[in-house]
Amino acid sequence: MVQFRQPEVVPCVVSVLTAVWIATQVAEVKKNSIQNCQDFLDVAAMISRGDLVPVPVVTDDYVLFGVGARADQDAFTRYEDDHPLALYDETQLANEYQRLANQRSNIQSEVSRLNSQIGSLKSRDRAKRNELQSRVSAQQQQLATIDDQKSALDKAYGQADQRQKLFKDFEALQTLAKNFRGRSYDLGNATDREALKVAMLSSIRPAALKILEDVASAYSRQFNRPLPVSSLVRPEEYQHTLRRFNRYAVLIDTPPHSTGLAFDIDYRYMSAAEQNFVMNYLAQLKRDGRIEVLRERGANFHVFAFTDGVRPPDELIKASLVDVDPSLKDAENTDEKVSDTKTTPQKTKHQAALKSSARKNAKPRKRR
Repeated sequence: MVQFRQPEVVPCVVSVLTAVWIATQVAEVKKNSIQNCQDFLDVAAMISRGDLVPVPVVTDDYVLFGVGARADQDAFTRYEDDHPLALYDETQLANEYQRLANQRSNIQSEVSRLNSQIGSLKSRDRAKRNELQSRVSAQQQQLATIDDQKSALDKAYGQADQRQKLFKDFEALQTLAKNFRGRSYDLGNATDREALKVAMLSSIRPAALKILEDVASAYSRQFNRPLPVSSLVRPEEYQHTLRRFNRYAVLIDTPPHSTGLAFDIDYRYMSAAEQNFVMNYLAQLKRDGRIEVLRERGANFHVFAFTDGVRPPDELIKASLVDVDPSLKDAENTDEKVSDTKTTPQKTKHQAALKSSARKNAKPRKRR
């Protein structure tokens, strides 16, 4: 089930135009019954079915600039109810239980040692006592974390049917990893896990790739350098990781990226002429009904491609507004706003504020 969340802006009101922008993407998902991805296992399944196609890291027309930059070396997980669940085979699961047991034993020994030191102190050694007690508290917090991790494993792998399902998920991922785009990845190796995640994130749906190639080709011809593309498919699990590093990632949640139909163009190092060229090109694609687009505060153009090159009908977009913000169900002038977004690329509130400020602070021209 695809779930689009309301933009996480400062709890003020989400503008109708921004809501319509998101609702347009929701409507496209509904129109074509598009499946999104919650985690890397979903991405793997979409790749195996051919729903996602590979995007080369470097071509004459574009370069992937920072795609997968926050991929980590952790075990692959099944992401459900906003919680990650690490995947293992039987041997790895046993090793993980043993690792937690060893870690717990070592910490308990350290706590006993510290408590012995505390017991041998004189009553006047308050500073040393406080220091040791702080270290004991820190160790006890680590013990609680380990206990939570073990409890999570017990809950996930404790039932035989659930355990076998997770083992099959791992097996399916391992099959893909053994021969993924001409390379073999060892899921037991941390470096290989990270590399595989980056490779999987370098994927997108064919309709979005066609748009990306069109924009990149025009940009490359105009400026004789490749277009920087900063994001392609992005499962919900990865998006949560991204939020810890990118403060702009919290402004608008990105289920559109989880469909594989969205990509971002990085404009941080573009000249004004380059930015204007890209904006004008994207605006024309929007007027043609092929994409939805937003210039984000995080220095990206967010581009969402329509699967069949046709914008969803206004009726479906308006109906999807309730999924974005229930308060807009009976909003006035909604029909006009839906129509307006057909041809007008949406800007962030930050950009609108800057433009308004510039107008207010503009100096009056001197009369001659």
